[in-house]
Amino acid sequence: MTHILAIDQGTTSSRAILFDADLRPVAQAQEEFPQHYPRPGWVEHNPADLWSTVAGTARAAIEKAGVSATSIAAIGITNQRETTLIWDRTTGQPIHPAIVWQDRRTADTCSVLKDQGLEAMITASTGLLLDPYFSGTKVKWLLDHVEGARDRANRGELAFGTVDTWLIWNLTGGKVHATDATNASRTLLYNIAKGEWDADICKLLDVPMSLLPTVHDCAAPFGMTRPDLFGREIPILGVAGDQQAATVGQACFQPGMMKSTYGTGCFALLNTGTDMVPSKNRLLTTIAYQLKGQPTYALEGSIFIAGAVVQWLRDGLKIIREAKETQPLAQAAEEAQGVILVPAFTGLGAPYWRPDCRGAVFGLTRNSGPAEFARAALESVGYQTRDLLEAMRADWGTEAQGVLRVDGGMTASDWTMQFLSDILGAPVDRPKVTETTALGAAYLAAMQAGVIGGPDEFAGSWALDRRFTPQMDPATRDAKYARWGKAIAATMSV
Repeated sequence: MTHILAIDQGTTSSRAILFDADLRPVAQAQEEFPQHYPRPGWVEHNPADLWSTVAGTARAAIEKAGVSATSIAAIGITNQRETTLIWDRTTGQPIHPAIVWQDRRTADTCSVLKDQGLEAMITASTGLLLDPYFSGTKVKWLLDHVEGARDRANRGELAFGTVDTWLIWNLTGGKVHATDATNASRTLLYNIAKGEWDADICKLLDVPMSLLPTVHDCAAPFGMTRPDLFGREIPILGVAGDQQAATVGQACFQPGMMKSTYGTGCFALLNTGTDMVPSKNRLLTTIAYQLKGQPTYALEGSIFIAGAVVQWLRDGLKIIREAKETQPLAQAAEEAQGVILVPAFTGLGAPYWRPDCRGAVFGLTRNSGPAEFARAALESVGYQTRDLLEAMRADWGTEAQGVLRVDGGMTASDWTMQFLSDILGAPVDRPKVTETTALGAAYLAAMQAGVIGGPDEFAGSWALDRRFTPQMDPATRDAKYARWGKAIAATMSV
């Protein structure tokens, strides 16, 4: 068995990548699926779309590679996190569309819990803040709003899962209801110090614990696929939420190492080792990965809108047709205009956590046009990343390494990566394999299958494509970041 199949189920598309025994990609397939916005601030997915695109792209990747399923040693899964599904244990039918991580419908619930003084207790257990972003309040909403759901849940008839759990359930034909420690750590229901579901929080949110999946390490036996899917049973041996999988794929195994992934959103993680570091700057304390029962922790900062701001330029403003057009537009922009875009389309994430905020543009002149909007959109990603790293360094101290490893679709833009390095005042390393989310999932499965060795061996194979170093003078950097700070303050004041 010479190959590993990685399933990468994202917010806007599903992908499957087949890797060889040296974890080099040999074939891939990708399929987008619709986004549903039933009300302002609400975001949903059709669970059937999530499953059908995963099954279809997995089969397509295997076919493109021209290999037999008998050559696949294992499957690794990585997924959009926090997105919440509940389904019938007997029929496998979801009771409602999936509520996506971006969805803000439970903002009022979170506000009530905060007003009751409960956030400190929840943060101490889960490492998370009270925000609609996480799964716990979404589960409560589903049980409260879907007719008969709470009674069915209390009778043990329903199952909850994040997307990984939904995929495992379908891949195994409903035989396995499981998740991994990284996805569990994003639910608002999991005690990351004790490594177990928190009964007190479940009671607080009125979530029956019978709903919850079994929690495994990231590299572990999660069950076998149905034989009819690929022609034979294939073991599922690796699972991690997308940002944690990217941390593994970037080989950030040493405390102090940092990575930032640029997909729909932007997510930066700082490895803090076996230390659970509580944040004083409204970052999240989370599980980076868990191997052999031992969790490795991280500080995480989450930006809701990164690559999605380019989609907005394309689909909302219609000033580009393809993402790659943003770079030449940004280069052509009149820098002296200093247009600033705060892309708070679904609220502000870390370190502000203001779900009520909405997007704003500052500094428009009569001459502002598509080029200035494109530049402001790309620059907003750099500014938001600096917000996260400033908070991380304040929490972790000087032990944080100065180099940021980056991955995801936006890293293909040299202009964006150079601005990121400039505004951070730090080196930015782009690896040769930028699809590190799928790579991390593949590595976890390959390690569990015995195809490849431990983290040290994998870290030795990490290869640099290009290092971006700061070219901007400190005075300009400070002035630009100060203007960003004023724009953020103004946005939050509305």
